[in-house]
Amino acid sequence: MFGFSRRAVLAGGIGMGGAIAASASAAPVEPNWTSLSQTWETPKWFRDAKFGIWAHWGPQCQPEAGDWYGRLMYLPGTGAYKHHLANYGHPADTGFMEIINQWKAEAWDPAALLRRYKQVGAKYFMAMAGHHDNFDLFDSSHHAWNSTRIGPKRDIVGGWEKATRAEGLPFGVSNHISHSWHWYQTAYGYDPEGPRAGERYDAFKLRKEDGKGKWWEGLDPQELYTGPSYVAPDGITSNESMDAWHQVHDGRWLEHAAAKNPAFIRSWLLRQNELVDKYKPDMVYLDDTRIPFGTVGLEAIAHYYNRAIEWHGSPNVVLTSKLLTDYMQGGLMNDVERGFSPVMREQPWQTCTCIGDWHYNRGRYDHKYYVPAQKVVQRLCDIVSKNGNLLLSVPVRGNGTIDSEEEKILDGIAAWLRVNGDAAIFGSRPWRTFGEGPTDLPGGKMEEDKASDFTEQDVRFTTNDGSLYAIMLLWPESTARIASLGLRALGGARIAKAELVGGGKLSWKQEDDALVISFPKPKAGQMVPVVKLQGQGLVSAA
Repeated sequence: MFGFSRRAVLAGGIGMGGAIAASASAAPVEPNWTSLSQTWETPKWFRDAKFGIWAHWGPQCQPEAGDWYGRLMYLPGTGAYKHHLANYGHPADTGFMEIINQWKAEAWDPAALLRRYKQVGAKYFMAMAGHHDNFDLFDSSHHAWNSTRIGPKRDIVGGWEKATRAEGLPFGVSNHISHSWHWYQTAYGYDPEGPRAGERYDAFKLRKEDGKGKWWEGLDPQELYTGPSYVAPDGITSNESMDAWHQVHDGRWLEHAAAKNPAFIRSWLLRQNELVDKYKPDMVYLDDTRIPFGTVGLEAIAHYYNRAIEWHGSPNVVLTSKLLTDYMQGGLMNDVERGFSPVMREQPWQTCTCIGDWHYNRGRYDHKYYVPAQKVVQRLCDIVSKNGNLLLSVPVRGNGTIDSEEEKILDGIAAWLRVNGDAAIFGSRPWRTFGEGPTDLPGGKMEEDKASDFTEQDVRFTTNDGSLYAIMLLWPESTARIASLGLRALGGARIAKAELVGGGKLSWKQEDDALVISFPKPKAGQMVPVVKLQGQGLVSAA
């Protein structure tokens, strides 16, 4: 299809400095699966990177009350509704559009945050460009409800992009907007109980002409709230019944086109394509199962790859979506949201997860229940051993800062990667098996909470620069036995050298049924020890 070798193209660098001259005979990528799979292959920069950091940050972080605030504040009985009533007023008077206006991002310093994330060890950075709240965090020509006009009055994506490029990192954007049309339908509802029972919320009432003389003059609230598609009927008399109605009608993860709202679909495509054209991302994350809106989603992907060919000479970029079939993974990347993989995957893949709620939750800080650094490192090692990358969200406060507990977690990750990252993680590839150990892991999206804690018998393997690395997911109290590295398991191949990365020599012995290693006691702050192994045939046996 193209007048160049895909393999040769993919050996090149990312957009910041490894562009390859475009072939004059390069034909456009077409919006179908055959064309996508014939054009795209996982770029080497992504396979080498292994670890990225994500700022899943927007106006829903302003209340500091956790996920899906813009939807749940309109569901009586939820924590978000109670928080809103106590802090902002009734949603018939003060809707989510008022929260957007209050979000000023006054302490946001993207350059400082990117320096920090690079120091931690991130090899790429992802910025959220718009969530289900239908608010564009960039200089959008096709949607007036955007951050250059309202709230911060800054180009948030542009600020992140400039800071990321300054640090020499690949830059990604995440687009969650396709679900807004059904996600926002609670804003057209009402309290089924209490003193204001039956009074419709702001989205049901407000029109463009109502903004005269107000901060939102000239803006249409219906454009933000997407218009009515599944409006709860009159006559619901309990909070439980209201919640149940929404769960059935609009609370599902709807992927089909909004039949009553074709304008929204047209708007989504224009906004997605403009996001690509303006910021030239190295990576695009679509928060969708497979692709949004059928052939419209294929048009967006083809547009991105064609633009990447113009920028770099090849589609040397990554686009991710969820629950892809094996065939689909020939044309884009599979992302497993808040999930593990119980097996090594043939195709490179990514897990996205977070040390807290996706949107900043003050309770995580107050009550100290973020995911600790050791669990993040364990997760990273497990994913990398199975041919994947970890994209880690670090929640950002409404004002644009991260808190002191998050800083401690980043310090712990940074300390481990400084010692072990260049050896066992960055640029590594899987071995012939991902590892061994008793811990069973769930394999589905949004199932990370079902996973058991790792034990000192859980081992993961990676290879890099001719060496094999055995990663103990929990520091052994004394002696560890690794069956995969016994003489029988290795077909007689002998280990010639074993040493603790960053810690020198170890006492070890290769027996018929296992490699036996005696570990020293960990020093303060040490976790997840990595053993570098060398010997003829160890890596070539993969």
